[in-house]
Parts: sequence; structure tokens; C-alpha cells
Amino acid sequence: MKQALIFLGFSAVLFPQKLSSELVADGFSKPVYATAIPGQKGCIAVLEQKGVIKIIQNGKILRSPFLNITDRVHYPLSPGDERGLMGLAFHPDYRTNGFLYVNYVDENDVTHISRFQISKNPLKADPKSELIFITLKQPFSNHNGGHLDFSPNDGFLYISIGDGGKFGDPFNHAQNPETLFGSLLRIDVDLGETYNIPPDNPFVDNPKAAQEIWAIGLRNVWRFSFDRETGDLYMGDVGQNKWEEINFQPAESKGGENYGWRIMEANHCYNPEKDCDESGLVMPILEYPNDANYMRVLTGMDEPEVDGCSVTGGYVYRGSAIPDYSGTYFFADYCSGNIWTFDVKNGKPNHFSNRTEEIALGGGDFSTYISSFGEDENGELLVVDYNGEVYRIIPSP
Repeated sequence: MKQALIFLGFSAVLFPQKLSSELVADGFSKPVYATAIPGQKGCIAVLEQKGVIKIIQNGKILRSPFLNITDRVHYPLSPGDERGLMGLAFHPDYRTNGFLYVNYVDENDVTHISRFQISKNPLKADPKSELIFITLKQPFSNHNGGHLDFSPNDGFLYISIGDGGKFGDPFNHAQNPETLFGSLLRIDVDLGETYNIPPDNPFVDNPKAAQEIWAIGLRNVWRFSFDRETGDLYMGDVGQNKWEEINFQPAESKGGENYGWRIMEANHCYNPEKDCDESGLVMPILEYPNDANYMRVLTGMDEPEVDGCSVTGGYVYRGSAIPDYSGTYFFADYCSGNIWTFDVKNGKPNHFSNRTEEIALGGGDFSTYISSFGEDENGELLVVDYNGEVYRIIPSP
């Protein structure tokens, strides 16, 4: 097999396998996430922002939804609205207990972290089984966070909560551990009708902090993921108007990190604009310029040349179809449609590369709204187009 030699700065990178993509299914309404349903071979759950979870089974969308909670989810949505149904996670023991967890914003603009249970039909959850764990009144319609997932390290549920929205974190939520806004939460959901605070959470002994918090200083982590092999955590944190960032937390972390917002936007001072105090802050593992928003502010241009405007966090690849990419992190930008990769060595990013043209979603005729990534039952990577399609990254024929 021939090897492609790609030069990135001063390093040469060998990628023997070329990448491509295939359409899994289309016809969804504003899809925001996709993931495998444990124990159901060939089944992928796809979240629609309006409050419906549909099932792709062996390439076809089932007529009956997996879950429909449109009666309690904020809808209809205005353009750019970040409310609605945003996150889904299956319990590690889902095959036994049938528990699934969702993150949604209701009609009163309150975030709900809720548990549902599968019905007697293994392809249908019971909408009447909702058990609400956390509610949080949102002050604005943006930066509602949205993702939640179970860690392979400890089995606890991690939840991303945005800073509450508007512009510049006006209430300085992300630097205030007394509030859940602007943070990553970590809770134990294995107590039946309630949740518990893990005894080793970093703020359990601080009376002036919310004990659910695992890390602070985050603006709006729309998507995060755990490396299913190492347990390392990757967070795509959406920037303000100049920089997008990927934050990295090694599996051995004890929590309590402060990722800097609103003191900093990625590696750059934000408030104050100069000479900000960086002591104790954890810098992102990678940043890229937010040219879209920045250029619109400066010039009023509608369609500037952009690198991006809103990071979409992805996954470390651990499938088997493209083994040369094992350990490689894939992520994207919602606005430009760029898909990038890198791997981590000694806490530093390596082999950064743009994979957009190579993967060629939709045969290269792809609108740029990448709302999420996901993993199918085999660990192969899914890419979600907000316009209604779900793709799979595959090796090039």
C-alpha cells in the first residue's frame, strides 16, 4: 500500500490509509447527536432538537420514534436557537436496567437532566417514565451546553453546562463555583430516585461551591467525549468571537481544573484584554481562529473566508475499519464544515491535519453545518449534518 506523506510545519506525518465517508441515513429534522443503542445490533439513535429521538436500523429510519418528548421540550426554534433536546447517554448497565439520560431545555427555558427507561419494546423508551435529577433556569437562549456521558474510568455521569449565554459571560458564571453554569458536572446516578455527589469530587469540602462541579472556566462545551481506551477527556469549548478551543483532561485527573473563561478566550486574555492573571488556569491543548464571527464584526460581511466560528467536539477513533487512525482525535467546525485530526503525546497535540476534502461528506457537495459526531456499535465515527443527514467515516475504496 502506498503511503501519503504530508508536511505539517516542521513535522512529516505518514497516513497509509485514505479516508472517505458514506451516507447512513437522511431526512432528519435538525439532528444534533447520534449514538449506538447498546445491545441493539445495527441500531443508531439520532436526536432531533425538537424533542424526538429516532432510530436508524440497518440504514433505514424506523417510523416509530425511540422517544418523543416534544410535549415538554422548547420548540419551535428560531434561527440560531440553542435550546431544545441536546444530549443523550445510555447507562453503562443499560442492557440490564434500561436507563437512558437526556439533557433538554423545556418551554420555560429550564434545563432538565432526566432519566427515562426503556419500555417492553426494546426499540421504544417510555416517555412517562421520566425522573428529573437536575433543573437549572437558563437566563438566555444560547450557551445551554448540552452534552452528557458516562466516564469509562469511574462510571459517573458527566454533564456540560454552558455559562448561561448572551455575550462575554455577563454574570461571570464560569469563574464562580457557587453556580453550575460554565462548568462540567460529575454525579452518581446509581441511587435510584435521586443522585449522589461522588466523595472525591473536587469541591465537596468547599461550602461556597456547588459539589456537583468537576471543572470550571468553560464557556459552552457543546460536545465532549472520553477516549474509550484510555479514559482521557476531550472538550470542544465554543469561543467568543476570536478563538475556538479543544480542552484536554488526562484520565488520571482529580478534577478541579479551571479552563480560563472568561479571564481568557483560549490562550488569549479576554477580560481584562491585557495582562490577565493566568495563574492556576489550564490552557487548551489546541485553538483555532474564529474568523467567521470576527470578520462579521469588523466588516459586516455575510460570507467571509473563514476557518470556522463554532467548534464541534468529536471523538478519539477506536474502531477497526481504519486502524491507522487508532488514537486519533477527530473534530470539526459547525460553520466552515472543516474536519480536523490530531493525536496527543505527552499532553501535546501532534500531526494536526485538515481532513475535509479527503472525507468529502456528501460526496464533497456538503453544507457546512456539522452539529455533532458520534460512535456506532463498532466504534466507527458518525458525523451529523444539522440539515438532516448522518454520515459514517470509512476508509477510501
